[in-house]
Amino acid sequence: MFYGTAVWDPWLIVGQIICLECSFYLSLGVFMILFLGLRVPRLSLVYFFDFATLSTSTLTGWCVIVSFLFTSLAGAVYMIFLVERARKCLDFSATLYIIHLFFCIVYGGWPSSMAWWVVNGTGLAVMALLAEYLCIKREQREIPMDRFHSRV
Repeated sequence: MFYGTAVWDPWLIVGQIICLECSFYLSLGVFMILFLGLRVPRLSLVYFFDFATLSTSTLTGWCVIVSFLFTSLAGAVYMIFLVERARKCLDFSATLYIIHLFFCIVYGGWPSSMAWWVVNGTGLAVMALLAEYLCIKREQREIPMDRFHSRV
């Protein structure tokens, strides 16, 4: 991708948000299966969207918290490939978590648990900062010039 003047393409942005959101929930599901698979008899959307499951008083709640934090790490890696620009990482991370907040409100009402806000705020910060760091590292890689040399 060439990093010259950016053309505003709303369909590309919507597509990136949808891909990032789907990747987020897919990763969250995988981590929920890994951490909660043996602890609960049946996984459901409650663990994804109900703020009451994010509690620090039970081991199951801690497993949900760890799942969300590992998902934010995975989301940062996804942004390297989907967003590709360090200056856009905070925008896409915030958008992802705002959409997640909307889903939680629709599913179970306004999140009144302090643990929910701390976990999701930490997840947002981790995802945005790690994605920016990884994208900056990728942008600063040297461009290989070997293929452009003529073989005379």
